[in-house]
Formats: sequence, C-alpha cells, structure tokens
Amino acid sequence: MVRQKIQIKKIDNLTARQVTFSKRRRGLFKKAQELSTLCDADIALIVFSATGKLFDYSSSSMMELIQRHNVQSEKSNKLIGTQHLPIQTASSNHAVLSKELADRTTELKQLMGEELQELGLNELMKVEKLVEAGLSRVGKIKNDKLLNDISKMKTRELELMEENEWLKQQVEMQKSGCTRNTTEQGNSAESITICQSLVPCLEADKSFSDTSLRLGLPSSNGN
Repeated sequence: MVRQKIQIKKIDNLTARQVTFSKRRRGLFKKAQELSTLCDADIALIVFSATGKLFDYSSSSMMELIQRHNVQSEKSNKLIGTQHLPIQTASSNHAVLSKELADRTTELKQLMGEELQELGLNELMKVEKLVEAGLSRVGKIKNDKLLNDISKMKTRELELMEENEWLKQQVEMQKSGCTRNTTEQGNSAESITICQSLVPCLEADKSFSDTSLRLGLPSSNGN
C-alpha cells in the first residue's frame, strides 16, 4: 500500500495538531541524538510548543553550547560589519563630497549673480561682502602685476639707453679713426707732390753743373 504524502501546512484540528507535534518532536530529538553520536557533533535543540511549553535537547551542557553560540554569533557579526565598513565608508564619503560639490556650485553661481531670488537679506549681504572681498583681492593682484610690468619696462629702458650710448661711442671711435687715416693719407700725398716737384730742380742743377764743368775745361788747357 502506497503511503499518502502529507501536505505541509498548518493543522487546523487542535487535537491532531498536538499529536503531530508530540510525534515529530520525539522524532526530531531522536535524529539529533543519532547525528551527535554518528558525527561527534555538539547539538542543542530548543522547542516551544503552541502553548509555550519548553522542550530541549543537548548532546552536552546546554549552557556551554548556548555560550559558544553567542560568542560565535558576535564574531560573525563583527566580521560582517568589518567587511561592510569600507563600503559604508565609501558611500558616506561619496554623499559628503556630493553635497559639498553642490554647495560650492551654488555659492559660485551666487557670486556670479545667479540664483539670488531665494536668498534672504542677510544671505544677500553675505554674498555682497564676499564679492567685495574678491574684487579687492583681484584689484590688489592687478596692481601688483602692473607695478611689476612697469619695473620691467624701466629696467629695459635703462638697458636700451646704455646700449645706445655704447653704440654712439663706437660710431665716434670709427669716425675718429677715419679722420686720422685721411690726414695721414693727405700728408703722404703732399710729400709725394713735393718730391715730384723737386725732381726737375735737381735735374736742372745737374745740367748746370755739367755745363759749368764743360766751360771751365778750355781755360785749364790754355794756361
């Protein structure tokens, strides 16, 4: 005869429910005892009936097994919490950074004159002070840069003046050298001219001397 399979659901009949509870509880405790004996396992079972009556089974001391269970549960919870901590920390940091970014974006827009309609008088005065402080810093930096540029331009001007003076000196030195060369060349030309003019005179004196010598010869022979 085939045994009919019982459908697992709550038994409505109270008497049948109590009978089933008693049978299955004894069978559960028997299976736990067999598992403990066969596998050398520590087992503790706690069962409360529908009326609140306590039934328990333990392969050793119930209190020791409960304490071991509590210690192991605490370790597991700590391990799970440690594993989830980086994720929670990252999520928290991301939320903080997102909020800070949104606040900074809003402040920047307000400094640029946007999204001011929802601000109160005190907040508008605060924004005004921030803008004035920013303009003051911008003006100071601009003035510093202008003074720095003016100083560089003055320094460059002095360098150009010194370079121009040096070039003038070079030009003057070149002019003086050309004048001296021209004078020396002029003196040399005059000397050549004088020498050339003296040549005919010397030749004339030589001819005169020769004539004198010729004229004197007859007088010597006659004596």
